[in-house]
Amino acid sequence: MTMELKEMIPLIIYDNECYICVQFAKLVNFLTKGRLRLVGHYTDFGKQIRDSVLDSSALEMFWFINKKTAYGGRAAIVPLLSTILRVNEKNVQKKIVEDSCALGCKSPKAVFFRSASLLTHSKRINLRNL
Repeated sequence: MTMELKEMIPLIIYDNECYICVQFAKLVNFLTKGRLRLVGHYTDFGKQIRDSVLDSSALEMFWFINKKTAYGGRAAIVPLLSTILRVNEKNVQKKIVEDSCALGCKSPKAVFFRSASLLTHSKRINLRNL
């Protein structure tokens, strides 16, 4: 794991081109009062994290990364909730930037498929060896 990434964890990686995912990121940002770093999958730093830490399934789900493990999808829910309750770092996130969104990303069908994706995708990557 790179030194730059170590200084930024814990963090969330989310699909910054999906309306529903951006709303999820805004909710996490609100609940943590801006004290948890949020990185879009399609940002330069998000690509760097995907290339160095995550695997080919990275874009299929959101990720929560702490010092020891990268949790994807369903596996990330409990560690994320735990961090939300105890995060006490300085403010690091001020605003979630919404990128372009496909026309159908706000539809009920899109909400259903994104929610189903959260429940069906789950992964853990041990970061101690990186």
